[in-house]
Amino acid sequence: MLRPNLGTGKRAIGPQLNFFPNFGAQPVENRLRITGNGSRANLLPRTTPVRASRYNVAVAFLIRDSRPEEFETLWRIDQECFPPGIAYSQQELRVYMRRRASFTLVAARRADRGISGFIVACGGVTGHIITIDVVPEARRSGLGSLLLRAAEERLRAAGSQAVGLETAVDNTGALSFYKRHGYSVVSTHARYYSNGVDALVLRKELGTVS
Repeated sequence: MLRPNLGTGKRAIGPQLNFFPNFGAQPVENRLRITGNGSRANLLPRTTPVRASRYNVAVAFLIRDSRPEEFETLWRIDQECFPPGIAYSQQELRVYMRRRASFTLVAARRADRGISGFIVACGGVTGHIITIDVVPEARRSGLGSLLLRAAEERLRAAGSQAVGLETAVDNTGALSFYKRHGYSVVSTHARYYSNGVDALVLRKELGTVS
């Protein structure tokens, strides 16, 4: 996924995904945040992986649209999920969330209504995943998949025919995650990230449900 270049010298507009190995802070990182239009994903692994069925995860969390008053919480989650240089500034996150055709879905715990993760995406003929953030204690539970599917369903309903995103070439965890969800590598962006790492551009057709 890509994202607009705010001149920050970071990443392009794209999705970031935080819920496997620490993308961005370590060699394997699925942070799709870059300058231009990139995406990221942070799915750092938990010390003790959680084994949860898709059903149990859906029961434990409510996926809904974000509320304006939750911005600070989402920004803090992003700071926790991604390292400096990859994490978004408040200005960047606001811009991505407020872009025309963008939407933000949060995963609220049914038990206490707290937020354990969120996804920002942008619609269009080809939609774009801008970021996926999942707090450390909820990683490897299937929550990242739940958020991604919810965003894809929203994009499909809005008329998007495909969805794209970017991830670092060395972020094997994120690449594996996206491939499991039907994404394929279509190209490479040289030196896409501020640290000089190349990005893989991935795409998925939305004609059928994965």
